[in-house]
Amino acid sequence: MSNSRTDVLALGNAIVDVIASAEEDFLAKHDLAKGAMMLIDEARAEALYAAMGPGKVISGGSAANTIAGLASFGGKGAFIGKVKADELGKLYRHDLTSLGVSFDTAFAADGPATARSFIIVTPDGERTMNTYLGACQGLTVADVDAKAVESADIIYLEGYLWDPPAAKEAFRKASEIAHKAGGRVAITLSDSFCVDRYRDEFLGLIRNRMVDIVFANEHELKSLYQTADFETALAALRAENILAAVTRSEKGALAVTPDGIVAEPVFPVERIVDSTGAGDLFAAGFLFGLTSGREVRDALRLGALAAAEIISHVGARPDVNLKVLAGNEGLL
Repeated sequence: MSNSRTDVLALGNAIVDVIASAEEDFLAKHDLAKGAMMLIDEARAEALYAAMGPGKVISGGSAANTIAGLASFGGKGAFIGKVKADELGKLYRHDLTSLGVSFDTAFAADGPATARSFIIVTPDGERTMNTYLGACQGLTVADVDAKAVESADIIYLEGYLWDPPAAKEAFRKASEIAHKAGGRVAITLSDSFCVDRYRDEFLGLIRNRMVDIVFANEHELKSLYQTADFETALAALRAENILAAVTRSEKGALAVTPDGIVAEPVFPVERIVDSTGAGDLFAAGFLFGLTSGREVRDALRLGALAAAEIISHVGARPDVNLKVLAGNEGLL
């Protein structure tokens, strides 16, 4: 990676999405928890793929989707993630670099295949994800480019990648390097099941100031503070005295700052086609707002706009240029 400044450098799972539509009974037949992200092995991946209807193959991964969105806004993004030098891995690298994103992580020479997530979209637009992590779990400290980290304004860490111990160490190293260089570190909590597994560790990251910015949705926040009441969870988050962005689906989003709470509504959409990537693209807009020097309220609006665009079509990468879209809405 070059030494020039980067707005956001993300560390995350490099996953190819295979997206197909199905009725509710498909979920029941295959014992799938609606709306959740389940980790599966290679055998289960092959069985699901065989059972699914026609699919759309798109490069994905939560943090990579965020960086793709940031690039669409005109921001300068970079990505660290692991793929194998197989057909899907080469497709993945091409898809990301074609957007102007710097992605120089070395291919995995051997071991598991490039990761893929089988996403079932039901008629209500809800997505159920079944993910074979494969090669992306092979990320290690050796993949963390210190110069790239030092040159980034914000390092963005994907909670999903907190599972593999080696990747966890890579996160810690990136955070340490970033803070020494005067940068900020953000984390997305990714999924309520992820929070259930690593609640104490995530709280430790916040309270030890290994992270400076937190992204969460309503369910993840309630899981973090082990409460069914959103206001109770929000009060606990405010007490951390940290910058956080919390999405609430149709209720809009909140920015929690040391000075108080800022709320913004959703951007209206005619129909929710596929909710895949809504949180990822919200983070893209919010991070672009922060790194381009905008106020928190404007960052929330950019996040809401990007989320609205992504749920209006299949797939978690923008179909239109977000910079142009934001300009047409008077946000840039």
